[in-house]
Amino acid sequence: MGSGKVTDWQGKRVTVAGLGVSGVPAAKVLHGLGALVTVVNDGDDERSRAQAAELEALGITVRLGDGATLPEGTELIVTAPGWRPDKPLFAAAAEAGVPVWGDVELAWQLRGPDAAPWLAVTGTNGKTTTVQMLASILEAAGLRTAAVGNIGVSLLDVVLGEEQYDVLAVELSSYQLHWAPSLRAHSAAVLNLAPDHLDWHGSMEAYAADKGRIYEGNRIACVYNVADKATEDLVREADVEEGCRAIGFTLGTPGPSQLGVVEGILVDRAFVENRQKNAQELAEVSDVNPPAPHNIANALAAAALARAFGVPATAVRDGLRAFTPDAHRIAHVADVDGVAYVDDSKATNTHAAEASLAAYESIVWIAGGLAKGAAFEELVVKSAKRLRGAVLIGADRALIREALARHAPEVPVVDLERTDTGAMRAAVREARGLARAGDTVLLAPACASMDMFTNYNKRGDAFAEAVRELGVGA
Repeated sequence: MGSGKVTDWQGKRVTVAGLGVSGVPAAKVLHGLGALVTVVNDGDDERSRAQAAELEALGITVRLGDGATLPEGTELIVTAPGWRPDKPLFAAAAEAGVPVWGDVELAWQLRGPDAAPWLAVTGTNGKTTTVQMLASILEAAGLRTAAVGNIGVSLLDVVLGEEQYDVLAVELSSYQLHWAPSLRAHSAAVLNLAPDHLDWHGSMEAYAADKGRIYEGNRIACVYNVADKATEDLVREADVEEGCRAIGFTLGTPGPSQLGVVEGILVDRAFVENRQKNAQELAEVSDVNPPAPHNIANALAAAALARAFGVPATAVRDGLRAFTPDAHRIAHVADVDGVAYVDDSKATNTHAAEASLAAYESIVWIAGGLAKGAAFEELVVKSAKRLRGAVLIGADRALIREALARHAPEVPVVDLERTDTGAMRAAVREARGLARAGDTVLLAPACASMDMFTNYNKRGDAFAEAVRELGVGA
């Protein structure tokens, strides 16, 4: 049961490591397939006990407070992506010759015979935007597609659902790739590589290697960033199918087998006849929203993957034009001192905030407002590992503060008692103090705005204005 296809799950002894966003659905799916499932979980808190009760009612065994011991007879481990590779459970698995899969590998294994191919994207920054752009381009070409994976839509749900797709735009994190031994994308891109999650991966080399796994077995194109040699090195090291090509994207003039920019035009010298001499115009820089350099790079990467799938040039243009980050919906306001400031004021509930927090790796979170009866336990549990710090504003901020104290006690919290509209300026200044280069200061309040602002638009505007003032004073 290494990386080969598993066709018969009946009676297989599978251990699911970790409750939570991927563990609970994985346990249910495997149980439904006839596997004998045991869930192990480090925590033994109120939320874990509630999840355990739900699974035990189905006949699934759950061991709380014991995530280190390998259950007797285990033939396979399916782990939550956040579990670190150096956990004792995995050492025990290696010793016993038990394979370890993540949720992405499980989804890959459970695809049907006519499953849609995957166009996959990873990188330290820009993954979500690129995948959304890619889906928009594929839709413009008339293809049935969805943006899935680390972006909030579960791959398990998609591969087991009723809906038929022609192709999937898949965002993958380094964690997910680490535990996905048999994943083979149609084509894939690594957008960039910066030191990140080194505590989890152990070293920059291990982190890069996990990102590079996305290229293994690619059929058509390995898309890399010309400005980031590390991404090209990963392509060179990848074991791909015969005929698969290395395709670069650059903000400069493209060479053969590259996509790039010439006089304000996005051009393709990769998927054209006689690429030594010819170039295909795809779109104008002004078709990219916003046309900031990092976002043009995202658009080129998305275009390269779409073109690898055979999408016409007009669909690239139409898809990029159709793609708009919603106002106050994960809108990049500015970079100040190497820190990105992002306005997601539209995240007025915990579900929306959870999706927003999942889009970034290291976050100073500005949150609070009117809770409307919401509880914040689950949101904090799911997002704790991403938080560098939190700045709390608004009437019901104490609810979030208490959830942070319980589930993320190591995260520094600034509690702003002010509820006047000037509080946002103070919040942004406090967030700047907590943030380090490479972090994202994210306004994702998880609450309504009416305690302090007319609506979430006004709250987002106040945030953007405060950020711009930082830039002026920088």
